[in-house]
Amino acid sequence: MSGKTDINQQAKDPLHGVTLEAVVTELVVAYGWPKLGRLVDIRCFNHEPSIKSSLKFLRKTPWARKEVEDLYCALKNSVE
Repeated sequence: MSGKTDINQQAKDPLHGVTLEAVVTELVVAYGWPKLGRLVDIRCFNHEPSIKSSLKFLRKTPWARKEVEDLYCALKNSVE
């Protein structure tokens, strides 16, 4: 029964199976760099933003990654 519960949880988790690159790319498409930089105030979103620099920073900075992942989850939940 535990296996079935795990599958249900994975189906409900919008981050399951999604790479950080896909998360950032989808947020940029949805909001654009300027708005994304206002929503998550980090330098890599506001000063010469790029996917590459954002990924490098987010992989090293847990608090910023959590904010980005939370924003992505909120985006996905608002679509449903």
